Amino acid sequence: MTVAPFQNADIKIVENALLGGRVRLRQPQKGYRAGMDAALLAAAIDAAPGARVIEAGCGAGGVLMQIAARRPEALLTGLERNPDMAGLARENAALNSAQAEIVTGDVAAGFGALALEPFDWAVCNPPFFDDPGALRAPSAGKRDAWMADDGLAAWTWFLLKAVREGGRIAMIHRADRLADLLALLGEKAGSFAIRPIHPYTDEPAKRVLVQAIKTGKAPLRLLPPLVLHERGADKHTDEAEAVLRGEAGLEW
Repeated sequence: MTVAPFQNADIKIVENALLGGRVRLRQPQKGYRAGMDAALLAAAIDAAPGARVIEAGCGAGGVLMQIAARRPEALLTGLERNPDMAGLARENAALNSAQAEIVTGDVAAGFGALALEPFDWAVCNPPFFDDPGALRAPSAGKRDAWMADDGLAAWTWFLLKAVREGGRIAMIHRADRLADLLALLGEKAGSFAIRPIHPYTDEPAKRVLVQAIKTGKAPLRLLPPLVLHERGADKHTDEAEAVLRGEAGLEW
């Protein structure tokens, strides 16, 4: 497959192996790169065969390609506003023989601008900051991944519109934004399930995985946490390692 080169010719593209080598991912050597958050979000998408899944802000396709490896019969769509990254995502879909269509567009324009039918799943790993004064300015290569120009509300509203009645929304975000996520998603969704992600057993959660069902009415469920590292050991916990290698998922 032929993909247009990056507009910035100085950006070097490298290929990395994910899920124990089951996924090949071409992505920039510097700047935003698919990592732990992408792997955890993908592990939490339990899409049935034939289910339609859209990811908002798919970047080079790190989440989508891992979903494809775990759920090869799911039908995937990625939305990405950066044409260079969208091109890489298309290349990665071909590289991994994934059933994934990549659409170039902006979350801020809303789901209606895509003229697509609502999906069974709508997922995202959104930028974690929406206040430029809250952190030191990120490098140009990381800005789109770190800074939500239109705020967290634009991302949650997109997901709510993108998913059908009874469909599922899944996000990973900073633990300190959990109240905001629940308030924003709670306008149209419910039946929340929350899984805290702790760096160590004796440290507070830094991330949360959140699932909601559009028009869901069930009580909120706080699930057992995933602990990433063992204190005093330079390795992941067995549970986290199994997830990162694709040997286990994260059930809701």
